[in-house]
Amino acid sequence: MAKKVQEKSSGIIPITVDTTDVKSLIHVIRGKQVMFDSDLAMLYQVETGALNRSVKRNINRFPEDFCFQLTEEEFLRCHFGISKDKTEGRGGRRYMPYVFTEHGISMLSAVLKSDVAVNASIGIIRAFVEMRHFVLNNTLLFEKVSDIELKQMEYQKSTDERFDKVFRYIEDHAEANQKIFFDGQIYDAFSLITSIIRKAQKELVLIDGYVNVDTLNVLAKKNAGVDVKIYTYANAGLTNTDVANFNAQYPTLSVTKTQVFHDRFIILDGKVAYHMGASIKDAGKKCFGISLLEDPSIGTDLLNRLKTV
Repeated sequence: MAKKVQEKSSGIIPITVDTTDVKSLIHVIRGKQVMFDSDLAMLYQVETGALNRSVKRNINRFPEDFCFQLTEEEFLRCHFGISKDKTEGRGGRRYMPYVFTEHGISMLSAVLKSDVAVNASIGIIRAFVEMRHFVLNNTLLFEKVSDIELKQMEYQKSTDERFDKVFRYIEDHAEANQKIFFDGQIYDAFSLITSIIRKAQKELVLIDGYVNVDTLNVLAKKNAGVDVKIYTYANAGLTNTDVANFNAQYPTLSVTKTQVFHDRFIILDGKVAYHMGASIKDAGKKCFGISLLEDPSIGTDLLNRLKTV
């Protein structure tokens, strides 16, 4: 009973250290589990400076595997993971903090010589032991998790590579197939035509007798810097104002009126030619097809014929 009264009159109230709370104060630095001097001072109910002075008076009891001072680089690496109290201390600190290993914490209780320090050290050591046991008991689990993550990464990489190959094949070979669109497949038809238009890098030639503003709306999807040449009928629903408005945003478009063609064609960069069974403005409204002309000489022959228009 006398002991309790003395503790009360001195203003020191013994505390019970919760191992769960202590675990959050344990850090790994230089491959060792350690605690900061300021956290230990809080648990031992002493000032950080007083704790470190006690250590220095008994420095022979604290070899480097018991206690060491952080370098500035180590301090900066862990700075964002520690509290303001560890960086500045109570009232401000002007030196790098000291950290203590499990052995150093055991020695601290003997150096400080107080019941509070002894009781706190017991709780702290238990927290260290629990963490050590947890790691040891779950080493195999951690290895399995790491192995699973590695396999997932390898699988994902190989899967991504396979998909890339499939997508590249589709991109390189899809245009070689004939595409048939039935009535009502307007979106699908315009989607394919737009993808064809975007393949042009320098020049796009459209031979289509029935061109109007709807046609220009699709051609606006072309890559920047691609020149467009349209060959259409004299009575096509396209005015000079329409052409001027298009050129103001998507240069450069030129329109030539001619009656020499019946079918519709798209020629990309003077090399690749497509045959279309319907005008772009009517694509998908009725059943029609689009085919890549595999013989490159056909595209050349079409361009040569245009030179005589």
